Amino acid sequence: MQSIFGTDGIRGKFNKEITFSLAYKVGYALGLTLENNNPILIGRDTRISGDILLEAVATGINASGKKFINIGICPTPAIPFLIKQEKMSGGIMISASHNPPEYNGIKIFDNNGQKITKNHENTIQKLIEESNQNRSFPSNEVSLKTNKELMDTYTQSLIKTMGGEDLNGMKIILDTCYGSATTCARKIFNNLGADVKVINNSKNGLKINMNCGSTNLEPLKKALKENPADMGFSFDGDADRVIGLDSMGNELNGDHILFLWGRELKEQKILTNNLLISTQMANLGFEKAWNEIGGILYRTDVGDKFVYEAIKEKNAVLGGEQSGHILSKINNFAGDGILTAIQISKFCKRKNITLKEWLKSSFEPFPQKLTNINLDCNIHKINQKTKDLIYQTIENYQAIYSDNCRVYIRPSGTEPLIRILVEAKVHNKVISLSNKITNELSLEINKILE
Repeated sequence: MQSIFGTDGIRGKFNKEITFSLAYKVGYALGLTLENNNPILIGRDTRISGDILLEAVATGINASGKKFINIGICPTPAIPFLIKQEKMSGGIMISASHNPPEYNGIKIFDNNGQKITKNHENTIQKLIEESNQNRSFPSNEVSLKTNKELMDTYTQSLIKTMGGEDLNGMKIILDTCYGSATTCARKIFNNLGADVKVINNSKNGLKINMNCGSTNLEPLKKALKENPADMGFSFDGDADRVIGLDSMGNELNGDHILFLWGRELKEQKILTNNLLISTQMANLGFEKAWNEIGGILYRTDVGDKFVYEAIKEKNAVLGGEQSGHILSKINNFAGDGILTAIQISKFCKRKNITLKEWLKSSFEPFPQKLTNINLDCNIHKINQKTKDLIYQTIENYQAIYSDNCRVYIRPSGTEPLIRILVEAKVHNKVISLSNKITNELSLEINKILE
């Protein structure tokens, strides 16, 4: 059996890769592998399949002899925060993050509120493989009553991160993309005194991430044109990512957030070794500009768990991804889009500048182009010999790197795609090189797969 775990837990299409049976077995295996008997926290985003999978996970945990607490629809970062706060034995978030509604996933956290280790994943995988010999599971019903008080605890914790500062006088638009942020984003910004308008704010699992949110900024740009505001923030389906826009619709992505926030911490002399942690997707312009002001940028593989590992190893206080997944010491490095948004707003208020002005002081990004090669199969599930050939072919193309040009190629951890990032100082070079590599690599991979 191929590993069910990808770069961020388990993910796939509901009733295809992600089934009631699998979710039950994950809950059961997690219950067996956690050391203490404190409850396991479960939450989900708004997807229609979330109810079914939550029931499956809860039934599995119950069958393992452990207890659970259902928090219901919530942002993913609420799970790790509450695990630590309430001394839970672990947690599960049922979400496919930024993926379309037909997908779902299972993110698993340990008793420290961190994503479980590779070894723990392997243990769960082994237990699931063993349980596949017996496909039946108990039909006894479990109570899925939602604990609403815990969501209030999480919401108040975000407000407290402002240290008594407010957002009075600021006009802000939020795109909660029919997902987890619908539960609390408006309430938090209102509580801090901001004049808030929210779009796509119903808990609609059929629309989650569809033409909205952090992967599609057009609705937020339109809202900013029709309702002038200081800034806007767009979250993804489970609210662990955020992308900002200034009043003119200019984009504040994860690279800019890290650069600007990092510069503030550097000036306050609380940034360890002037170090920021990001991934191979981080813009070359970001890296050069950060180096020029005396900073160091350390790159990891794509995925917040790799960023977290590097943060702990190097004792860093800030890291994240271009996609808007930012890990800060403020909340024990649990990537939280709402936390990031209120901190960015706080800096603007404190510095008495607009986001437009602050963003102008950031770096000049190198032109980038990201293209995908569609595969007929999941690369992680093909035989090792074929996989090795594909990786060798990718490596040959990825060797192109100079001061002013960079190529990064990787298989998606969640979809049957190979992603190709090309960036260079000159836009025309990006386009021509991207087209050349995408076409040639696509032909070579298809030959290997024939």
